[in-house]
Amino acid sequence: MDFLKTLSIKEKNFGASTGLKWLETTDQGELKISSPATGEAIASVYQASEQDYEAIIEKAQEAFKVWRRIPAPKRGEIVRQIGDKLREFKAPLGALVSYEMGKSLQEGLGEVQEMIDICDFSVGQSRQLYGFTMHSERVNHRMYDQYHPLGVVGIVTAFNFPVAVWAWNAMLSAVCGNVNLWKPSSKVPLTAIACQHIIQDVLKENNVPEGVFNLIIGRGAAIGERMLHDKRVPLISITGSTAVGRRAAQAIAKRFGKAILELGGNNGIIITPDADLQLAIPAVVFGAVGTAGQRCTTTRRLIIHESVYDRVKDSLLNAYRSLRIGDPLDEQNHVGPLIDRQAVEMFTEALQAVQEQGGKVIFGGEVLSGAGYESGCYVRPALVEAENHYPIVQEETFAPILYLIKYSGDVNNAIEIHNDVVQGLSSAIFTNNLREAETFLSHWGSDCGIANVNIGTSGAEIGGAFGGEKETGGGRESGSDAWKGYMRRQTNTIKYGAEMPLAQGVKFDI
Repeated sequence: MDFLKTLSIKEKNFGASTGLKWLETTDQGELKISSPATGEAIASVYQASEQDYEAIIEKAQEAFKVWRRIPAPKRGEIVRQIGDKLREFKAPLGALVSYEMGKSLQEGLGEVQEMIDICDFSVGQSRQLYGFTMHSERVNHRMYDQYHPLGVVGIVTAFNFPVAVWAWNAMLSAVCGNVNLWKPSSKVPLTAIACQHIIQDVLKENNVPEGVFNLIIGRGAAIGERMLHDKRVPLISITGSTAVGRRAAQAIAKRFGKAILELGGNNGIIITPDADLQLAIPAVVFGAVGTAGQRCTTTRRLIIHESVYDRVKDSLLNAYRSLRIGDPLDEQNHVGPLIDRQAVEMFTEALQAVQEQGGKVIFGGEVLSGAGYESGCYVRPALVEAENHYPIVQEETFAPILYLIKYSGDVNNAIEIHNDVVQGLSSAIFTNNLREAETFLSHWGSDCGIANVNIGTSGAEIGGAFGGEKETGGGRESGSDAWKGYMRRQTNTIKYGAEMPLAQGVKFDI
């Protein structure tokens, strides 16, 4: 593959970098990476050691002392150049994302575009790390708040968005004055290595200190555990399963660290009698089968009013019959493979469970085989009639299964069903009824971090804060004022008068 050479991916690659140098450990085992699209070997990665971790942390701490003193707009200028470099390598990096992870080429290129977009956003944000001035109750005093960088920020990313989520965190964190330590998923480490190669020239040309953008690829039991318990890493942003996030949050909280958790999503769309189905059906299909159902914002539950249920079901059946499943690098295909055979097992086990619990598979669910499907990672997306209370429906299965759930009565009944899961990431309603839309967006409406009207659950823009509630975790990434999560807040008071009024009117005769 030409894009591997363009991105400096070799047959064997090192798994630790300080941004400017690679640590050349080779005795901790190799990750052998194959494409879920073809089953063919791509390359291997030498895993980093605990000694590598220690060396990187020490280098990052040194770099922080320098980086935090560089004016934020100048830090933003370096991020701008990183964005330009990503533009230069968009095509090969997008192809590698598709080939290593399995998402369609269009989605791979779109993911790199998200990286570019967050760089642009962060450049502007570098001039707007604002605080507020407040009126003091004391004469001749000024009171205000401001934000300071935290230090070393850990970024743990999942396989489904192997590069974009890193950029969401790292670029904002960097303009805020932090240095970053990236631990990518061991299922997709090559894209992370490619990113380090891409940004290296920018760092060298700008004399960025070694240790600002760090990468470490290694065993979770060794490297991941050290990061979770390391007081030198005051903030860790973690994307992953709810189980992983729960355990990580406990470890980080125990040392009074901060965490941004982007965990499971069991995202629902409500379709009311007043929905425009011409808008709804394409959004539902993309939300359910995009990235082969492996987005945290994937549409998993479709809550449909009984009066339009049959029409919606028939439209979905027609749409699903037309899906083209195959090589994600072929732009004619809609759906690529799941990440690995373990994910395929989860898919088939979930379908078996829902049928045992009373559900009915009305389309799909097969594991595909034969020419073009040799990797064993391709499945046909499934449509399932179910009820919201089924135990398997209450879980997030990271695969293309869409549960069709019927409701009666008004929109409040639909919202009650929608909210009756433990996850709370993304949600949507399709309706042309203003009262229904506003009820869904009210504080007694959707209980998710993201709530949309007449668009689907996936495809969030970088300009808005991204994250969820309940067992989805907490904290926000990307846009709006999410930058504040990467900084420590400080309240300041300055007295410029000649007298010393004390709090609560206390007086001392001295």
